[in-house]
Amino acid sequence: MKFLRNHWFDLGPFLGLGLLGFVWGAEYTGLPLILWISLVSLFFHQFEEYRFPGYFPGLINTTLFGSDRPERYPLNAQTSLAVNVGMGWMTYFLAAVFAEAALWLGIATILVSVGNVFAHTIVFNRKGKTFYNPGMLTAFVLFLPIVIWFFVEIVSTGAATWVDWGIGIPLGFVLNYVGILKLIDWMKNRESPYGFPRRCMVPAVRREGDDRQPLESAD
Repeated sequence: MKFLRNHWFDLGPFLGLGLLGFVWGAEYTGLPLILWISLVSLFFHQFEEYRFPGYFPGLINTTLFGSDRPERYPLNAQTSLAVNVGMGWMTYFLAAVFAEAALWLGIATILVSVGNVFAHTIVFNRKGKTFYNPGMLTAFVLFLPIVIWFFVEIVSTGAATWVDWGIGIPLGFVLNYVGILKLIDWMKNRESPYGFPRRCMVPAVRREGDDRQPLESAD
């Protein structure tokens, strides 16, 4: 559990590259292709957030929540695992597996990508008074084109029914709000043993030589 909590985002690019090979070999087209590529884009987006440059945890805790303990509150490493792997990987994977059979789930996950584009290009930059934040590049270069590709595909082919739209749109808002923001709130703990390393703090904190050492779990 400790290894997964500390390195799930490092596994993403390897999973993404392997998945690209699988998709290429299986010769997917249409919606299945788009949704598998969407999962790949999620892996690389999370790598940008948590590894290179990797200071998204400190950024969101500082700029969005105004935390005085950005290394562990309100977002901590355990919550990140739950949000990104438990919610993110699972829903994007199931959306790709079922594709047309559960198009409403594809719509919902694509709306999560839309939420990421909006948050990284507008919200975080405005609140942090920055021109860039970790996750912004992949949100703009990967998520945005995939979102456009997806909606052009389902509108032009008429693949989505009213049931798909009726379930997918509300579920997308639920995943964005409950699956991310509320989950962070429910799992917050000022004394959480699952702190982030100093490299995950914003550059200003790292330059200050902040000597707070995040605690780690005993497992």
